[in-house]
Amino acid sequence: MPKAAATPPTLPTPSEPASYEAALQELEDLVARIEAGQLPLEQMLTSYQRGAELLQFCRGKLDAVQDQIKLLDEGVLKPWTSV
Repeated sequence: MPKAAATPPTLPTPSEPASYEAALQELEDLVARIEAGQLPLEQMLTSYQRGAELLQFCRGKLDAVQDQIKLLDEGVLKPWTSV
């Protein structure tokens, strides 16, 4: 009887952050751990990948807010001014 092919173990998929602020905080924590240089290589790679996902999430949220602002300003994106 042939053996069934062994499936490689899967790592749990990190969940999507609850908010922009939560994603930013997690990203800042990851950067601090990576910059400390104390992580093993595999964990550093995993942390870098998670950081890239968080960055993409944050950019998506910021783009969505920018689109909402354009709608509120009748399609014209107004520059921020210093006070």
